[in-house]
Amino acid sequence: MTKTIKLLVLLLITSIALNAQNTVIKAGHVFDAKTGKMLDNQIILIQDGKIKEVGTNLKYSENDTFIDLSDSWILPGLMDCHVHVTTNVTYRIMDIYKKYATESNGLRAIRGSVVAKQFLDNGFTTIKDIGNDGNYATADVIKAIKYGWTEGPTIIYSGKIIAPYGGQTYGINLENEHFWDFEYIDADTPDEIIKAIRKNIYYGATTIKMVTGDNGIYNSEDIQAAVDEAKKYNIKVTVHAIGGLGATNVILGNAAAIEHGFELNNEQLQLMKDKGIYLVGTDFAYDNWYAYGMDEKTSQLATNMIVDRLQRAYKIGTPMAFGTDIIIDLPELNRVQSGLKVLENWKAAGIPASYILQTMTLYAADLLGIEKERGVLEPSYYADIIAVKQNPLLDIDNIKTVHFVMKEGKVIRKD
Repeated sequence: MTKTIKLLVLLLITSIALNAQNTVIKAGHVFDAKTGKMLDNQIILIQDGKIKEVGTNLKYSENDTFIDLSDSWILPGLMDCHVHVTTNVTYRIMDIYKKYATESNGLRAIRGSVVAKQFLDNGFTTIKDIGNDGNYATADVIKAIKYGWTEGPTIIYSGKIIAPYGGQTYGINLENEHFWDFEYIDADTPDEIIKAIRKNIYYGATTIKMVTGDNGIYNSEDIQAAVDEAKKYNIKVTVHAIGGLGATNVILGNAAAIEHGFELNNEQLQLMKDKGIYLVGTDFAYDNWYAYGMDEKTSQLATNMIVDRLQRAYKIGTPMAFGTDIIIDLPELNRVQSGLKVLENWKAAGIPASYILQTMTLYAADLLGIEKERGVLEPSYYADIIAVKQNPLLDIDNIKTVHFVMKEGKVIRKD
């Protein structure tokens, strides 16, 4: 009798598995992130939030959910490796200190939920939010998404920025010392860095961000101490550095990435290549610089600097992952639209559209430590899938024509 029951249960499970409903996408063109090429006339089978099969002439049931994207270009969900969803500074007025004093953590979390949804609706299914979110406001955004209260991308999160005394503030009077604690953790020794990392992890961090060169320069030993501590928890360290000694110490300290790196020289870019350290260039376009209150000449000089660094990094072969770092929405544009202005510089630098897409998918996933889960459209990977109306390999700006978004097998947008 026991054997009979076991056999019946086994047959029932087998029957359920065989008859499980799939989602079937008929894809006109699919971007292969590993080769940088489009594959035509593909079928994508999705089950339980993950990709089951990709190929031509795949068999599927009439009971499956069918989505016809035969006239579209299909991409893995895009990734932005440098965002601040809870922060917004006034256009051409750097009033961030005023915002610290007038915006509550709750208000910033609400903004973060709105901005996170903007990212998702525009095809960014994964983002890395790295600080400037008050008292861990983004951690609450992540919880809201997890609980199903709102929709948003997968968020890799740093918690508070770890920095030498003063964070990234300037000119705060002594009576208001530690005003910056709302955004930063002061850490000036390896022991203080380790304590700060543990605090951030306690409050939900899944990556660590440090700053060097603004109010003090970390030694390579400081960076290495952070890397070693974070490695215990299987997370990575990324560091804001513009160039010079600060950037060199970040590289020698074996951080996973440098954020910005506007003034990196060729020797530093080569050393990053040799050590496999990513550049998240946050490559502001002219309009983004101008939004900070710069005059036209200064904005153009800064833009030219970015284009030059992009060209040199690409030529040298420095690993790059896409990141925007937009905290000022441009007039009439949302956060994502403001951020995609940076594509102007990638195009001006002559970087191929296929490579830019790889920095937004394959390479971004590698930096974020999710390369076995996301970033390509292959079996066993999460079904983070978007569709655009025009071929992005002909013009990278065509990623702005998103009309379909799927997150872990769930359709978020279908125009």
